Amino acid sequence: MRKERRKSNKLSDILEIPKEVAGNEPKLTIIGFNELLIENYRGILEYEEFYIRVNTYIGIININGFKLELKKMTDEAVCIIGKIESIDIENIADEEEA
Repeated sequence: MRKERRKSNKLSDILEIPKEVAGNEPKLTIIGFNELLIENYRGILEYEEFYIRVNTYIGIININGFKLELKKMTDEAVCIIGKIESIDIENIADEEEA
């Protein structure tokens, strides 16, 4: 799996393809303190008005805030709105390589 990942990284570097397009790395777009777009996600693990956990291919993204809502969900991206207080990332890629 590591060799495949390295080859695809080299090819994407040569072709200048962004990592989020070539692989499964999530892309987070934050708009102010009220909107967050997560691309390349796997699913929603927990959903509360004050806490949302999003599973990605490389880890879990924790969003804390108030009046959080899933504004839009597609197979590729999820949009979260509300008062976003903090974003925490639990990286599981390091645990797999160790």
